[in-house]
Amino acid sequence: MTRSFVRFLTGALLAASAPALAQQAPATPPKLLVVISVDQYSADLFAEYRTRYTGGLARLQQGAVFPKGYQSHAATETCPGHSTILTGNRPGHTGIIANEWIDQSVARADKTVYCSEDPTVPGSSSRDYTASNQFLKVPTLGGYMKDANPASRVVSVAGKDRAAIMMGGRKLDQIWWWQGTTGFGSYKGTPVTPLVEKVNAGIKVMLDQERPALALPDRCQAVDRPVVVAPKVSVGTNHFARKAGDIRAFRASPEYDAAVLALAASLVEDQKLGAGTATDLLILGLSATDYVGHSYGTRGAEMCIQMVNLDENLGAFFDRLDKAGIDYMVTLTADHGGLDLPERQREQAASDAQRVDPALYPKAINTALQAKTGLPGDLIDGTGPFGDIYVNKALTAAQRAQVLKEARALYLASPQVQTVFTHAELAAAPAPAGPPESWTLLTIAKASFDPQRSGDLVVLLKPRVTPIADGSGGYVATHGSPWDYDRRVPILFWRKNMVHMEQPLGVETVDILPTLAAQIGLTLPTTGIDGQCRDLDPSATSSCPAK
Repeated sequence: MTRSFVRFLTGALLAASAPALAQQAPATPPKLLVVISVDQYSADLFAEYRTRYTGGLARLQQGAVFPKGYQSHAATETCPGHSTILTGNRPGHTGIIANEWIDQSVARADKTVYCSEDPTVPGSSSRDYTASNQFLKVPTLGGYMKDANPASRVVSVAGKDRAAIMMGGRKLDQIWWWQGTTGFGSYKGTPVTPLVEKVNAGIKVMLDQERPALALPDRCQAVDRPVVVAPKVSVGTNHFARKAGDIRAFRASPEYDAAVLALAASLVEDQKLGAGTATDLLILGLSATDYVGHSYGTRGAEMCIQMVNLDENLGAFFDRLDKAGIDYMVTLTADHGGLDLPERQREQAASDAQRVDPALYPKAINTALQAKTGLPGDLIDGTGPFGDIYVNKALTAAQRAQVLKEARALYLASPQVQTVFTHAELAAAPAPAGPPESWTLLTIAKASFDPQRSGDLVVLLKPRVTPIADGSGGYVATHGSPWDYDRRVPILFWRKNMVHMEQPLGVETVDILPTLAAQIGLTLPTTGIDGQCRDLDPSATSSCPAK
């Protein structure tokens, strides 16, 4: 069904990709770089399904495979993760420390700031905002490419604004992301092109129709059973059936990725990407896996169906590029991993899996602090039961010190909290170095630390504590921890006739920028980039520049 949806929108996508034979890769740079982030595509998901892929993901495994990639920081959320992929920098340097953080200086009642908003727009909030790239502190690959050769074209398309913006950066030709009932759009004031209007019209036709449940592949039968997450609430048997016009159900389904790929395929033709004198860059943010993980968990029938369709849709997209005769190179990774819902984890031998205690939410901690200190009002603030916690700057120095001490003690007293770091401890910690799998929790948290934006405390929960207290509200599972199920992601590189290699080193997503730069002969600054080039040539010859 999803493949026919892609074909409906683009008119020519084929059904399945045919893996190329391993021969000698061209010595010249590719004409098009295609960088794909599959939101919440953990290394665990890749390992579970990699032998079952037959389409696009099977093709990518014939290239250079790094199954042990890392989003190495602690704040394993969508915005920080996407900020690492094409900047070569960890969140502590990109400035994108979380999806949201607290900024007590903004001139509005809502002190929560969304990572891709402009908080200076009158009347805006972190939920009703004008999209902006102003918080990203560093350049992206597209910017470096356009600085080196203005003829390079850079296009970014995603299901989420933060994915398109953080990977696209500031210097690009077109940027589009899904904006709900209106379909794909761009920054405020950017007119929708006739091509995007046409794609949006096609998507609307599909949305306006009721969708029956998708077929359950034989390989998904074993995980097809309901899991109770709350009284009279269960997940696991929906199979993506939805009512006409249900946009939320559309996002949490394989058709959401198909829509992004359909627009991208049309833009390749419309913008003649890969057909000019310079290398072009196409950036894709596929968000459906993330919404499926949040809505149904990572181990059930819905995720299995999503993996089958993701593989097929990517295969169809690559076939379209093949048919156009484009010399392209693909990089695929993820912004973070994910954890299955605790109820199913407990059924599958993870007896310590649990939901977070509501007493760890900022309002509850604030009430406890009021009782401890005798101080009234808002003493601390945060965006959830873990991560960055901010002490009210209106307090006196003595009051702030008291609140900080008592707040840390309250968090550490919880059996669900692993550790708590202060702003001072993180500021004094050395910069991350060495293999990311060997880092301490302090180093992992340091990788997300920005002196101006990070909290007065950073709270890290114990493994398998899901920071959603109530699973009946729509989302049953999530991510954001410093543990490997959230940090580890696959990193795949593929080009036609590329010689296969698999390297189980613990590499980082920040290594993607310098690795791709080497592939196209792009010279990067010698300082200010955390990542390092990774050799994609399995012979004695290195694909990285000599040091």
